[in-house]
Amino acid sequence: MKRWLPFIKSNPRVAVVRLSGAIGMAGRGSLSDATIGPILEKAFRKGKPDAVALEINSPGGSPVQSSLIGARIRRLAEETDTKVYAFVEDVAASGGYWLAAAADEIWADESSVVGSIGVISAGFGAHEFLARYGIERRVYTAGKSKSMLDPFRPEQEEDVARLKELLEDIHANFKDHVSERRKGKLPEDQDLFTGEIWLARRATQLGLIDGVAHIRPKMQEIFGEKVSFRRYGIRRPLFQRFGVQLVQDALTGIEERAEFARFGL
Repeated sequence: MKRWLPFIKSNPRVAVVRLSGAIGMAGRGSLSDATIGPILEKAFRKGKPDAVALEINSPGGSPVQSSLIGARIRRLAEETDTKVYAFVEDVAASGGYWLAAAADEIWADESSVVGSIGVISAGFGAHEFLARYGIERRVYTAGKSKSMLDPFRPEQEEDVARLKELLEDIHANFKDHVSERRKGKLPEDQDLFTGEIWLARRATQLGLIDGVAHIRPKMQEIFGEKVSFRRYGIRRPLFQRFGVQLVQDALTGIEERAEFARFGL
């Protein structure tokens, strides 16, 4: 109530948004712009917070969704003139670091994993398995590249070359984003875009983050002991926890565990 009464100074308030899990397409239970976008809008606009803090724990995922969420954070920060702080928990790698880089400052725990500024594409080849069991696959396309990287046929050199070209283009977008957001903080004599990961103290030395700190003490250091926090998160209706949604959540959980496992988590 004090925030709306004239001549009474209210205590500083920080809006907190949790960005947790693998980043993927909307509707699959993953972190996406469609699911987190409305939450970010509320966090930045409701009650005019003094800052927005992002709690990040993500091994990455979709480059497009990472870009969409990061762009929304920057747009809202500029429209509301609000400073954004990112706090990394277990990991902010790949797309997770893309989200962190959207903040004005990045802080992490000493053991947080940061980086993996690269792009990966993985698949499998099953054509020998099909041949061994006498299974014939029939595919008809219009457009010679329509069946590019089909896992049920032998790998084609031209397909691999085309995929690598696409990956390099996405990697360039990632590098541009990090270079712009961490401008003046990154060393000019070291390539940080190799996909390598670092713990927080080394990441601080490299300019990828601003230091080691946790959300409450850091916000109290900046805004004072009386700073308050308002948390915003995704609320799922009870009925979504049953039936098909329960199965979908289980599958998404397996995918997320695989992503986190890449970083020993």
